[in-house]
Amino acid sequence: MTPPVRYTLRATDGAARAGALTTPHGEIDTPAFMPVATQGSVKSLGPDDLRAAGAQIVLANTYHLWLRPGPALVQELGGLHRFMGWDGPILTDSGGFQVFSLAKLRRLGEEGVEFRSHLDGSLRLLTPEICVGIQHALGVDILHPLDECLPHAVSALDTERSLDLTLAWLARSVAAHRAAGGPRALFGIVQGGGYDRLRRRAVETTCAHDLPGYAIGGLAVGEPTPRLYEITELVASLLPAERPRYLMGVGKPVDLLEAVARGVDLFDCVLPTRNARNGQVFTADGPLTITNARFARDPAPLDSDCPCLACRQFSRAYLRHLFAARELLAYRLLSLHNVTFYLGLMAAMRAAVRAGAFRAFRSRFLDRYALESVGGSGPTTEETEA
Repeated sequence: MTPPVRYTLRATDGAARAGALTTPHGEIDTPAFMPVATQGSVKSLGPDDLRAAGAQIVLANTYHLWLRPGPALVQELGGLHRFMGWDGPILTDSGGFQVFSLAKLRRLGEEGVEFRSHLDGSLRLLTPEICVGIQHALGVDILHPLDECLPHAVSALDTERSLDLTLAWLARSVAAHRAAGGPRALFGIVQGGGYDRLRRRAVETTCAHDLPGYAIGGLAVGEPTPRLYEITELVASLLPAERPRYLMGVGKPVDLLEAVARGVDLFDCVLPTRNARNGQVFTADGPLTITNARFARDPAPLDSDCPCLACRQFSRAYLRHLFAARELLAYRLLSLHNVTFYLGLMAAMRAAVRAGAFRAFRSRFLDRYALESVGGSGPTTEETEA
C-alpha cells in the first residue's frame, strides 16, 4: 500500500539535498520553508497571498488550535484545510514547544503535560494520545508526537531524563496514530539537548519506529549559532537518507542556508512575519529596518530582485509612511515581502543543488548578504502575539 506521505530524493550536492515530499494535498519541493499559521492563519496573509509568494505547505500549532477554536469544531466544519481556506499540505507541531515556552503554566509528568490555559486559566491535560487525536481531528497531512523541548545548558542528567520521557511519549504516540489510521503521516522528533551522546541515542530509538520523516527539535533555544550547526550536522548525518529531515523553528536566512548545506529538507520560523510587524524586512543585501529616517524619501523598492506586490508597486518611502501611520496594509505588504524572500531563497537553493552548484551559490549569497542583528531564530509559534 502506498504511504500517504513519501519522500523522493532527486539530487544531492555534497550534503545538500533536493527532493519532493508527496502528501494527500499536493507535492512539496524540498528544501522547503513553511510559513507559520499558528492559529490557522499566517498573520496578515491570506491563502492567495501565500500562493503568490510560492508557499506549498504551511505549519499550524496543535496547542493553540486545541484551546481555540477546538479540534471538534474544526472537524465538524470539514477539517483545517477547509476551515482556513488552504488546499495545500498542512503540518502541525505537537505543542511540545509550549512545554518549553509556557513553563510557568504547566506541570510535566509521565502521563503528559497539565496546562493552565493562557487564555482563560482553565486546567487541561495534554497526553501523547490526546495530542495525536487533536491532529487527526484537524485532518492535517503531517503530525508530530508530544515531546519536551529543553532550554539551552540543561545538565546531562536532566536532559537524559527528559529524553526518556520524550521517547516513552513517542512510543505511545506511534501506537495511537496507527490505531487511528487515515491518510496522514507521523514524524518523529529527535531531542537530546546539547549532548551528542544523547542525540545519537535519540536518533537510534526514534528511527526504530520506521516513521516516514524525522524532525530535529530542541534547537534555536539559546545555544550559540556554531553549536546549532554542529548538532544539526550530527543529527542529519545519522538520519536515513530516504526520509525527509525537518529542522524545527529555524531560522534566519543564513541559518537556512547553512542547514541545507548540512542535509536538512524542511524549515519553519516566525521571523518573516514577526519581524515584518516590527518594521524589519529581509533583502538580498541583508535585513533593513523600514522605520529608519533614511528611507523617508527613498523611491526604491525594498529589493529590486523581489517579485512580491510590495516591491513591484510601492517605494520604501511609502512603506515607511504606512508603518509610521500604523496602517494595517503595512503589515500585510512587509509580511508578504518577507515570506516571498524566504520562499525565493529556498527555490534558489533547490535550483543550485539540482545544478550541482550549491557551494558556489552559498558563497555568493554570503558575500552579498550583510549580517545585521535581527533577533534569534525564534520560536515555532507566535504564542505571545496571538
